This record gives sequence, structure tokens and C-alpha cells, in this order.
Amino acid sequence: MPRLFTGLEIPSETALMLSMLRGGLRGARWIDPENYHITLRFIGDIDDRTADEVVDALDRIRRDPLEIRLDGLGSFGNGKPHAVWAGVQLTSALSELQSEQERILQRLHLPAERRKYVPHVTLARCKTSNNEDVAKWLCERGNFQAPPFIAGRFVLFSAKSSVGGGPYLVEEAYPLAA
Repeated sequence: MPRLFTGLEIPSETALMLSMLRGGLRGARWIDPENYHITLRFIGDIDDRTADEVVDALDRIRRDPLEIRLDGLGSFGNGKPHAVWAGVQLTSALSELQSEQERILQRLHLPAERRKYVPHVTLARCKTSNNEDVAKWLCERGNFQAPPFIAGRFVLFSAKSSVGGGPYLVEEAYPLAA
């Protein structure tokens, strides 16, 4: 049973810039740069028949390439940080692509995503980091920005059902060219 999600890949030049942010945060488990990505829609563990339906349905998406801008750093966690990330500007084109995937997957009777979509690139999972450590790390790195890049495709990734962070495999690629 594959664990699947859709996302955008990060070009190697941008991944190199992101990797320079690694370190200096106690209790962090850093994501390998080759596993950086922007999740569009987490699908989860599904059976092979449903996976085939997902592959076919996503193939009908017709969108133009997207300009992606990474801007700022932040953390997730309600009271205790569990991840630090680089923010992605939510453009209308990115929002529309994500929303279309959400609608398609719900039509396949997959559960709706309950969380608000916040595009980001996860840099580290915070196993034992505390709020003060994360705040200090964020403060020391200032206002991170990377040059924009064009996402010419979105992909269907598979992941091992372990603790997250990769390795992620590209199962299918879908060009963005309306």
C-alpha cells in the first residue's frame, strides 16, 4: 500500500541555498536537500487500485507553469515546535493548482484535507527542540529569500511509511503546460 502525496520539486540551486540554513538547532533532524519539496496534497496510504485512479485523474490537470517564490522562515507546532520551514508565497496560480487537486481527490472518495493549505519547504523535524531554541534559530537567520524559480511540472511522490523526511520517490510527473 503506497503512501502518496503530490508536490513541486525544488531546483538544485534553490536546494543548495536552503541547505545553507542547516545546523544550529538542538534536537532538529534535518531533511536531506534532495528531499526538499513543496507539498500540494498529502494523500496517504491507499490501495493500488485507488493509486491507479489517482494517477489517471491527476493526468487530466492542465495548468501553466508556476513562478515559485520562497520567502521567510517559520515553524509549525501548537505549543511545541515540530518542524521548521521556508515559506512559499501563495499565489493564485499555486492556490488554484492545489484546490483542483483537492477537488479531484475528493471525487475519488479520499478524505478532504482538514488543514488550511500553507505552502512551505520543510527543512527539519524538531524532535526535542523547544520554543526558545526555534525562536533563536529563526531570529539568527533573518528574512530568508531565494530567487524565484519556475515549476514546470508537479509530481506524485511516494514515501516510506516511516517518520517522514524521505527518501521520496517520484512515481509520476505531470507537465504544467496548458
